[in-house]
Amino acid sequence: MNGVSSAFLSLPFSGKIMTKKPLYFNLGRTSRRKFLKYSSLAVGTGILASCTRGGGGANSQGDLGENPIKVGVMYSTTGSIAIVEKSLQDSTFLAIDQINSGTGPWEGNGEGIAGRKIQRVVVNPDSNWDLYNQMSKRLIDEDQVSCVLGCYTSASRKSVLPVFEEKDSLLYYPVYYEGNECSSNVFYTGAAPNQQITDSIPYCYENFGPKGFFIGSDYIYPKESNRIAKAELEKLGGQVMGDEYAPLGTTEFITIINKIKQAKPDFVLSNLVGDSIPAFYRQYRDSGITSDDIPIMAYPTTEEEIQAMGAEYAAGHYTSFNYFQSVDTPENQQFVREFKEMFGENRVTNGVMEAAYLQTFFMAQAMKDVLEAGEEIDTKTLREATRGQEFNAPQGKVKMDADNYHTYLYARIGRWQEDGQADIVFSSPSAIKPIPWSQALYPGRMCVHPSPDNRSDPTKETGKENLETKYL
Repeated sequence: MNGVSSAFLSLPFSGKIMTKKPLYFNLGRTSRRKFLKYSSLAVGTGILASCTRGGGGANSQGDLGENPIKVGVMYSTTGSIAIVEKSLQDSTFLAIDQINSGTGPWEGNGEGIAGRKIQRVVVNPDSNWDLYNQMSKRLIDEDQVSCVLGCYTSASRKSVLPVFEEKDSLLYYPVYYEGNECSSNVFYTGAAPNQQITDSIPYCYENFGPKGFFIGSDYIYPKESNRIAKAELEKLGGQVMGDEYAPLGTTEFITIINKIKQAKPDFVLSNLVGDSIPAFYRQYRDSGITSDDIPIMAYPTTEEEIQAMGAEYAAGHYTSFNYFQSVDTPENQQFVREFKEMFGENRVTNGVMEAAYLQTFFMAQAMKDVLEAGEEIDTKTLREATRGQEFNAPQGKVKMDADNYHTYLYARIGRWQEDGQADIVFSSPSAIKPIPWSQALYPGRMCVHPSPDNRSDPTKETGKENLETKYL
């Protein structure tokens, strides 16, 4: 680290700039120019904003009563990842509002959690991995939150993981990821590899052909996910015709598209994220390649990015995800309706925001169990209470695996339509048990936390190379 900088301004949600005690945060290798940029953003957009108080609309919490439970909310609402990460914050706000008011899935539990309401402590890391690290320290040390709901990319999760493990605090992480991780300080509510990659690659092989061309943004999640997908494809007898990566935020893809044309694959597997997604799909179609010629199977592409690019550019292509807005359950109909009522009829729901939504209820249910048992909410009690929680989520009934802290989730594949919604062409019969370690790369390796969790090494070898799929 090259030194320590300080910021003396934060923006309370009343909209008035006020001085507070200094908020010191180490920007590491961030240059003075970038620091000045972030300092300006802290004033202009609330990068260092604390809990909402007063005001109106979705960003307001109003009177929280006595002794509220402080919870960190850490998603980027500016920068290259904000295109989707803002929706995670929105669905988290909806869930917290429902818990505090005793509505939605929380109806019948009364207002709040055993009489106490959630106080959001909101930060905006501006799609910058260093800021995730520093803001997680601030949330834990200065704001003294009970836990944090947040992060989107694996790069941001990897940035904050040492902080949560060193300080023994809890992160609820809502995003599909590359797996191969097993921490006592993270609860994962996004897909593990066996809930997204394991079904989508055989689908591509059987329906499109054996030759795939893999692309992605240049960081850990796309590269590791593509490495797992390559092993799955080669296990079937398929072949990877190309493996290309673009810097995060790239919006120029002509060179990669020309390589795809030259390789003539049967399908493209896309792990592009953020602003790169709309740019790639538009240029892909404008180059003359249709979904009938070379279909795209994607993991990060959701309703949010499709709305941004224009549905016509995604029509006929595919996404593998646990949830789509078109899932036909009473819980999802309620979720979509109430989300639109809060944030606007033109908004869409998507898989990562649904995971952010359901994890907030996992957290609330665990907190309720702790308080009703007469205990204090801290990392130890909240960790043990979150294990095994079940919830009737919009995607269907889900469960937090008590052994590995990942979530039983559905596996689904959707084909995008002209209206921007997915025709679900494959769905597992129920939620699938998560297996964090890719069995294609690490056969027999499992994640099992002791009970109670003493934070000892949770990984072990089962000696079984093939694990039978287990459903909820």
